[in-house]
Amino acid sequence: MVASEYAKLSITRQCQLVSVARSSFYYEGKGEGPLNLRLLRRLDEQYLETPFYGSRQMTRWLRREGFTVSRKRIRRLMRLLGLEAIYQRPRTSKPDPEHTIYPYLLRDLSITQPNHVWCSDLTYIPLEKGFLYLVAVMDWASRKVLSWRLSNTLDASFCVEALEGALETYPTPEIFNTDQGSQFTSADFTDPLKSAGIAISMDGKGRWMDNIFIERLWRSLKYEEVYLGQYTNGRQAWAGISWWIDFYNQRRPHSSLEDQTPDEAYTLKAAVMPGLPPASPQPEAALS
Repeated sequence: MVASEYAKLSITRQCQLVSVARSSFYYEGKGEGPLNLRLLRRLDEQYLETPFYGSRQMTRWLRREGFTVSRKRIRRLMRLLGLEAIYQRPRTSKPDPEHTIYPYLLRDLSITQPNHVWCSDLTYIPLEKGFLYLVAVMDWASRKVLSWRLSNTLDASFCVEALEGALETYPTPEIFNTDQGSQFTSADFTDPLKSAGIAISMDGKGRWMDNIFIERLWRSLKYEEVYLGQYTNGRQAWAGISWWIDFYNQRRPHSSLEDQTPDEAYTLKAAVMPGLPPASPQPEAALS
């Protein structure tokens, strides 16, 4: 845990070691009122159950739950969470029109070995008096979480930190897949991938299933830890998420992995891996 009184390591270095953005260490909550914070929590929970609900249907559902809300308010709160009905693609951010969008490379691709494909995504983490954003980098074949960061803003820097943390720790993947959010299409994020010779893949517009494994990770994390934790501040959020990700990687078996944990699947498959297929040639970037 980060300790401000610890003289041997600066706060910045401690935050780097425990995978949390320095701004999140000091974060105590954003300026939404109690009702809006309650609505954000309910919207996030309901979206996991009915991702096909847009702002109109969410407004109807909340009114039936006893909330006096307008569609305008719900549309704003859903935009704050990055939630859109699945026919438009649920996003944590909108793509920047000036950023390059790359084609989706995973369709009909057999992904059975670690470090063939990595993926990344963002999600919302509720606090008692605010919220944070969480980004994770996952190995597609083993479902292992390779790196993660928390932040109180949606800029690209904490996503880049998570990417760099994974690249420094694990072998370089062949392909890296994300959605078309502005954090992932920014040059700050794509340049390190290009420099490492990694093919860049991005979900098709309206194709939330293209990054399905990390979407399932968010669902498990929220139901098994976040909603139960009732975090008061960023420190509690970091501690709870850190515990759960360690549990998920090391002790939580998956039926799709033949009842292995992600750590076991990653290690065992990597040990017997005869060699990955050659990287697919990187197509020219395509604009959406």
